[in-house]
Amino acid sequence: MQNARLSLFVSTLLGFLLPAPAAWSETATYRFVWQGDNGYAMTGALAFDASRVPGRFVREADAMCFVIEGTLEGEPIGRWALGMLNEQTSWRLFFDPVLSAFLVEGQGIRMPQAWNMNGAGDDCGIGGFGFNLGNLGQDFCRDNRVIVESRVDPYAPFPAVRDDGFRFPTDACKGPDLLSYLTE
Repeated sequence: MQNARLSLFVSTLLGFLLPAPAAWSETATYRFVWQGDNGYAMTGALAFDASRVPGRFVREADAMCFVIEGTLEGEPIGRWALGMLNEQTSWRLFFDPVLSAFLVEGQGIRMPQAWNMNGAGDDCGIGGFGFNLGNLGQDFCRDNRVIVESRVDPYAPFPAVRDDGFRFPTDACKGPDLLSYLTE
């Protein structure tokens, strides 16, 4: 009986001293710039709850917000955001927050990045845009076609920078529980 009271007392005390589970969450946001070949480039950002990532790598299911915007010579050519995700979307993500980098070819994961683009580059949609990183290279898809001219070495590093002040567009985040990330 005494142990039960002590246990109740300790758990009650801890309930007052420790923050609620929601307060334990740590949203981490990383922005990135990718430089393709022949004037092609991409900017983007990723947000995830660092306290809920089950292993070393952030995967597609861990992403709370994600957006990419592609350019050619500084002019917009397409974009893709997490809110555009559907059953037909190719969506693979391997991000290493310890190294602040996306995994590239040669790091033990086959096709580590597929952001609205499969390895053939034929599924980003008419009017669509996507990015893929696999054994042939890192490149774009537009209108269901690979933009071969954008391709760079599949082993080229792909770093990101922590930026918790980044503001995501409205279609970049999952569900209504993330309204605080919306800016438009």
